[in-house]
Amino acid sequence: MEIRQLSYVEAVARYGGFTRAAGRLHVAQSAVSAQVRALEIELGVTLFARTTRKVALTPAGEMFVARARRILAELDGARGEMAEITAVVSGRVTVGATASLGPYDLPAALASFRERHPGIAVRLRSGRITGLLGACDGGELDLVVGPVHADLPPRFDAVPLADEQLLLALPPGHAMARGGRLTLGEVRDEPFVSMPPGSGLRWILEDAARSAGFLPRVHYETHSLDGVRALIAAGLGVGLLSRTVAESSPGPAIAVRQLHPPPAHPPVGVMRQRDRMLGPAAQSLRHHLVEAAGRDPAVGGEVGPAAQDEPDRLVEPDGVDVSG
Repeated sequence: MEIRQLSYVEAVARYGGFTRAAGRLHVAQSAVSAQVRALEIELGVTLFARTTRKVALTPAGEMFVARARRILAELDGARGEMAEITAVVSGRVTVGATASLGPYDLPAALASFRERHPGIAVRLRSGRITGLLGACDGGELDLVVGPVHADLPPRFDAVPLADEQLLLALPPGHAMARGGRLTLGEVRDEPFVSMPPGSGLRWILEDAARSAGFLPRVHYETHSLDGVRALIAAGLGVGLLSRTVAESSPGPAIAVRQLHPPPAHPPVGVMRQRDRMLGPAAQSLRHHLVEAAGRDPAVGGEVGPAAQDEPDRLVEPDGVDVSG
């Protein structure tokens, strides 16, 4: 049994035929057919049911392909690690990233990666998490950095990078800007400001509101988190913001309140298509992004501890506490 044979079988299963697999592998179709047949003879099983119209995996083939993909992924990981050790990695990596990554500093991580691997070119693409995952699924992206939602399809592998508390943001003069514990249900009748449907922030807001028994009335939508903050500061509504955006973004002061229970906020993570082999360059970048987060690249680590209660306050754009 050869690694090449595993790759050929995996490609035929992925692309649904010998001809398409051969085209993707840039080899002759006859070579793919011969190698797969030789492997079937060696194993004593039929991996593919062949007809004039289609090629489909047999039950034995499904079991074999699942194991072959794990083996190929391990081999690819080993290649990436060895390439890092020898520091001769070169190539190109395409990464998708959402607008908000909380406390995770992706530009800083990319800068340190460039210092370590100047021969690797990284191309960034921004968008909403659903679109980026679709692009990764289609092979357009190697990696996606963004919120890891609980309903992430199992075909994706995710390693957490950072976690952050979500706060309720209100205009500074709002009647609920100060006080004790606040539930999301207490602002159910308020107009909300958020990002458009399909965005991570909107998903979190609607999910938290459903848990509180209502549907939020979103009166204003904007495509930027800074825009959400600015509209709230202008008195146009309330909304959810991460601590980083609430305290560090430019603009006038806003009031922030902790919510009880806190909204379910997915951690920021780096994701990849589980069954697609990463090249050495992409493997090196993934390893570095996890390492830059202060986590063990081998296991990813746990999401940070829950934030502790603290007094509600008014924050200026530079994060200075002016609550007095």
